[in-house]
Amino acid sequence: MIDKTCYLQGIKLPISEYINQSQDWKDCVLGIQCYAGDVLNRNLDKTVPIQCVPMMRLDDGDSICDIWLSNGDVQVRSTQYDAINYRYDGDVAFGVITLSEAMFTASTDKTSFQQATEAAYNQIFSLLDLLSLPYLFRIRNYMAGINDESFGLERYAQFNLGRQDAFLAHGRDIEGNVPAACALGFESIGAEQNSLTIAFLAGRVMPKSIENPRQISAYQYPQQYGPRSPTFCRASLVRLGVDDILFLSGTASIVGHETLHPSDVVAQTRETIENIKAVLAEANRQLKETKFELSTLHYTVYVRHHADLDLIRNELKRYVGDALQAVYLQANVCRQDLLVEIEATAGHSVMISASRVEQN
Repeated sequence: MIDKTCYLQGIKLPISEYINQSQDWKDCVLGIQCYAGDVLNRNLDKTVPIQCVPMMRLDDGDSICDIWLSNGDVQVRSTQYDAINYRYDGDVAFGVITLSEAMFTASTDKTSFQQATEAAYNQIFSLLDLLSLPYLFRIRNYMAGINDESFGLERYAQFNLGRQDAFLAHGRDIEGNVPAACALGFESIGAEQNSLTIAFLAGRVMPKSIENPRQISAYQYPQQYGPRSPTFCRASLVRLGVDDILFLSGTASIVGHETLHPSDVVAQTRETIENIKAVLAEANRQLKETKFELSTLHYTVYVRHHADLDLIRNELKRYVGDALQAVYLQANVCRQDLLVEIEATAGHSVMISASRVEQN
């Protein structure tokens, strides 16, 4: 059921349940992110942008999808811009782009992966300019071999170079007014080899960038982590209609700018939750009300080692309680000494298929 009072709705459904929805309901879908399973083999509407996250889902069940919908008052339009498949309703757009670095040739100035990243972001910014949707709310970046080194530089550092070059080329802020984001790695297998896949939400409303008082802002990290700092804020707070939506960036066991507890996954999970709590407190402070709590978040948990799943899940449950809603994926985190990263969303109208999404 579409909530006509909400400008943007987030829904978690198994792909099988999405397929069974009515066509009128599907016509309101802006985009989908699917975790695990044979999504591409399903008979899906090719006009809907779908990011098939190339990571193994660690909890049992059918392919779970994050589905973003418009409220149905305005017709959702589908189209293609360069390599971006996107949908928009005039106020909000969801898009997906996947590029292979094999399309690019390394030069003395830029690696092929850096060029692929810059090209992807150039296309995103050009599209948003065309649509007059100036503000990125959240970006999810998934890349092959994030911790691998090529051309004498870690691939995540190459990604940060390419991303920031595109921000600068389009006159975008690289500090302060930057979007929420995550950047995770997957293994290079088959057609996914050497690829970068990005999903984004953008709109007309300027979000508030939320920082964490326990951490140095990511865009101010010292050069020991790479020649360019990451370009994202800790969370993005967006007012759409009467709803305040919080997009929490990928969060890990970092205090100041340093990794804490490098070999202790339980302590890293605990520190990560403390960072999430600090971001929620800052968002609530700016709203002047306690609107966001750990129990109201919908989590995506990236786990480096499958064997750590139960330790991470139990620690998260200890803090969140029975209200915990989470999807667990196997992924490589941007720093090799980080064992877990957690991102989350809250504040939107959410329908959950409770029997198919893990409830601890």
